[in-house]
Amino acid sequence: MLNIKERNNVKVFGQGEKTIIFAHGFGCEQGMWQYIIPMFENNYRLIVFDYVGSGESDMTAYDTVKYSELAGYAQDVLEIIEALALEEVIFVGHSVSSMIGLIASIQQPNYFDKLVMIGPSPCYLNTADGYRGGFEKSDIEDLLGMMEMNFTGWASYMAPMALEQPIEVEAVQELRHTFVSNDPKVARQFAEVTFYSDCRDLLSQGQVDTLILQCSSDSIVPIEVGEYLHQHLKNSRLHILDAKGHYPHISHPQETASVIKDYLEVN
Repeated sequence: MLNIKERNNVKVFGQGEKTIIFAHGFGCEQGMWQYIIPMFENNYRLIVFDYVGSGESDMTAYDTVKYSELAGYAQDVLEIIEALALEEVIFVGHSVSSMIGLIASIQQPNYFDKLVMIGPSPCYLNTADGYRGGFEKSDIEDLLGMMEMNFTGWASYMAPMALEQPIEVEAVQELRHTFVSNDPKVARQFAEVTFYSDCRDLLSQGQVDTLILQCSSDSIVPIEVGEYLHQHLKNSRLHILDAKGHYPHISHPQETASVIKDYLEVN
């Protein structure tokens, strides 16, 4: 029988009646949450995990067909919830995990109480209908090509851009190290699935109360994307953080955690 906890390197800790699941984004692993978790563990049961192909997940479980679309990752989220017999969870997803959480919540809305989306995007590409996701198709092609030709060089380019800080900064070096620790082929496929995904048609199906956290400056996800999400996702609230970059839970953990806590306590 498949051991979901081992497959996704699931860890459970903290104390409280309500459960928060923290889901990392592309190129990362559960350690990305280390800076904000201490602010929640006294009042919530916390769950962190690694997507298959990331961190210390079971790499033998990686299936190129299953993980060729976000639905494959959403299936794993639902299986984690079921394996732990959870209900009414608060799902905190960073970047692409926001859409993975949305997909899972559409399939099983009763499993979820709230969604918290950090730097979310339903579509990263600029499209002919006027939607501005932030990237041209040629940008994504160049990014994927760089990952194939020089994976370490890609990580050195991506980390400072994503955090909007110099390469010498410790947090940037940590993010770069995390990127490099990934299997290049798996990371490239996850990148392709992430940046070519288009979840805009799913937004009208979302039912769960949602907090959208958008950074004031984000080289990956423009502010217009957060506003688009808020306009098309019912029961949503948009909060613009003072933080800059695509990883506010790393660069500005206090602000990020405070906004999330306030949202959970009021709603």
